[in-house]
Amino acid sequence: MPDHDKLNAPEATAARTERGLQTRERILDSAARLFYIKGVGSTTLDDVRAASSTSKSQLYDHFPDKTALIHAVIDVQSQSVLAREAGHLKGVRNLSGLRRWRDALVQSNMLHDGSYGCALGAMSSELSDNDERSRTALAAAFENWQRLLVEALTRLRDLGVLRSDIDPRKLGTGLLAALQGGYILAQNRHNPELMADALDMALDRIDSFANR
Repeated sequence: MPDHDKLNAPEATAARTERGLQTRERILDSAARLFYIKGVGSTTLDDVRAASSTSKSQLYDHFPDKTALIHAVIDVQSQSVLAREAGHLKGVRNLSGLRRWRDALVQSNMLHDGSYGCALGAMSSELSDNDERSRTALAAAFENWQRLLVEALTRLRDLGVLRSDIDPRKLGTGLLAALQGGYILAQNRHNPELMADALDMALDRIDSFANR
């Protein structure tokens, strides 16, 4: 007589694994949204559990404590932001491409009237001085973000759009700093035009190095 439990075990395991992955993703999505809107410090695990419609045992099965959840959210948010930025920046081949990158960021910021700021920047402000692992992970994300900008500027130099004597690293650092400062000003004043102004100033500086 066949052992139905053994026959069905692989399917049951796969189903549990799939359900587990879905639950984990739901928890991470809810935590990321709450961290972004309320802040990491103001968000409790009970908040995450309620928002994700999970039980306490389900939450702790995936994340033993809030710190583990924070680290996982940083990884997810970093991947999301960098994928978005790569999508915009890797195709930049002229100065208009940089302006389109700027427009996409400003338009997204306008959806919330400048509120909440940058997901990575907000977590960096809250966590970098208190959690070394979080600081290191966020620093790596910002380094990769800067690298995408530097690569775009290097490409423009190599294509002859920008002068050969530019320093892509310095310009990329300045552009990222203008973006992050713009996020903060827009958030504080609930005015995304301030973010637009900060980016425009940085892009005007880059434009000044264009070959005419």
